Amino acid sequence: MPSAEAPAAAAMDGEQRLHPWSWLFVLLQQLRQFVLPLVALLVFGGGGGREAQWQALAAAIAMVVLVAVSLLQFFTYRYRVGADGVTIRSGWLQRNLREIPFNRIHNVTLHQSLLHRVFGVAEVRLESAGGNKPEAQMRVLGLAAAQALEDVIRHGGSDRAGRTPDAAEPADVPLLALDTADVLRLGFISNRGMIVVAVAFSALWQIFPERVASRWVEQHAQQLLGYATSMHLGVLSTVAAVGSLITFGLLLTRVLSMLLALTQFHGFRLHEQPQRLTVERGLLARLRTSVSRRRIQSWTLQEGWLQRCLRRRNLRIDTAVAETGNRSDARALKELAPIATPDACDALIQHLLPHAQWPMPAWSPLSASMRWRLLLPTVLVLLVLSVPAWLQAGPWGLCIWLWLPWAIYGAWQQTRRAGYAVDTALVAVRGGWWARYWRFAEIDKLQALRLSHSPLDRRCGTASLWLDTAGASNMQPPLRIRFMPEVQAQALYRQLSAALAARRLRW
Repeated sequence: MPSAEAPAAAAMDGEQRLHPWSWLFVLLQQLRQFVLPLVALLVFGGGGGREAQWQALAAAIAMVVLVAVSLLQFFTYRYRVGADGVTIRSGWLQRNLREIPFNRIHNVTLHQSLLHRVFGVAEVRLESAGGNKPEAQMRVLGLAAAQALEDVIRHGGSDRAGRTPDAAEPADVPLLALDTADVLRLGFISNRGMIVVAVAFSALWQIFPERVASRWVEQHAQQLLGYATSMHLGVLSTVAAVGSLITFGLLLTRVLSMLLALTQFHGFRLHEQPQRLTVERGLLARLRTSVSRRRIQSWTLQEGWLQRCLRRRNLRIDTAVAETGNRSDARALKELAPIATPDACDALIQHLLPHAQWPMPAWSPLSASMRWRLLLPTVLVLLVLSVPAWLQAGPWGLCIWLWLPWAIYGAWQQTRRAGYAVDTALVAVRGGWWARYWRFAEIDKLQALRLSHSPLDRRCGTASLWLDTAGASNMQPPLRIRFMPEVQAQALYRQLSAALAARRLRW
C-alpha cells in the first residue's frame, strides 16, 4: 500500500459514494460463505434428471439474489465527512442514518487484498469502543478516497475545521521495522502452520462425506503399515523411522509457518504520528491500521521457550474496542512488536509511556504457599482418576501418579516466577514458566477491581485480585494476581481502590 497520503481537501465535500466496483467485492464476500456447500453440492450432489435441474435453478436464483443485494448496497450507501465526524446513510426499505464523531473512532484500518490492489481500491474499517461490530465497514473505496478519509480521521477533523493546506505536517516517527530475517524467525517460533493444517483437515472432512474421508485415511494407513511390516525393521529401527517421520512433519509445518509469516508480516513497519500509532504490513494483501495512543488500555510482553533461545519477545496491546470473535478482528492493531529483542521492547514501552518506569524496579514475590495452591487441583484430579485406573488396569493404573513429580516441579517454577509490582503510574503482573508473560496497565486506565474467593481459596486462605480495563476482558493471559494470601490481597485491593477513587479514568 502506498505510504503517501492523499490530501483530504475539497474533494471530500458533499455526500460520497462507494467505488463503482464495490458491489463486486460485496458479492465475493457473500459468496465465500457458500463456497464449501457449493463444492459439496457439485461433487456429491444428487444424480441427474429433474433433481439436477432444480438444484441448478436454486443455485441460479441464489446468485441473482446475491447480485441484487450487492448492487442495492452500492446504490443506497452514502457517506459524508463533516467538521466533527462521519455521517453514513444506508438502506432502502429500512433506512439508517449513522453519525460517528471523530473523537469516538478508536481504530482505523485500511485493508488491501491482492484483488484490491489490482483494482486500486481499499476496504476501510472504523472501530469504536463498546460495540460488537465496527462502526463502519466500507467495501470498497478508491485508494485516494480511503487515504483521504484516514487522513481526516487521524487529524480529528482539523482538515475540515480550517487547517491551512500548507501547514507544517509533523513527520512520521519510525519506531520499529522488521526485516526478512526477523519475519522468518517469527514464523519459525509461531505455530501457525499447525493451525492451518488442522483447519485444512477439518475443511476437507466437512466437504467430503464421512465415509469417503474415513475410507481414505484407513486405506493410506493400511498401505503405510504394510510397507513398514514388509521391511522387517527392528525395534530401534522402527522407533528411529517414526521419530524421523514426526521430525519431518514438524519441519514441514515450521516451513509453512515461515511462509505464512512472510505473507502476513512482510514489510512490517510501526510508526508514530501525532497521538496515533500506525502499522503497515503484508506481502500480497497490504494492511494499514492505526490506533490512538490514549486508547491503549493494557500491555502484554510474552516469550516462549523458542523465543528465549533466540532472545526475542512479543509486545501486544489491548485497546478500548470490544472483541467480536470474527475473522475481521485479526485486522485490528494488537501487535506493536510481533518479534523484537527484549531491549527493543523495553525501549518501545519507555517511549510510549514516558511518565512510567519500565522495567518495574521492584517486584513483590508471592508467598511460597502458592505452590501448594497451584498443586492442589492436580492432586485432586489424580485422586479421582486413581479409582477407575486401578479398577481398569490394577496396580499399573497407579502409574498416573508418576505425573506428580513433574507437577510439583512446575508449581515450584511458577511460584518462583510469579510476582506483581505497583507504583504511582503502573500496576504489573508477571507469571508463567515454560511460556513467560508480563501484563501491565496504567492505574488511570483501570475501570474496576474484583477480589474473588473460590471455595478452595477460602479453605486455603488465598484470594485472587482481578484488574479490569476497557476492551480487555477476553485477553489472555488475564490481568490478575492469583492465589495471594487473603490479608495481602485485601491490603492491595484497598490501596488500588483508593488510587482509583482519587483519579480520573482515562480511556
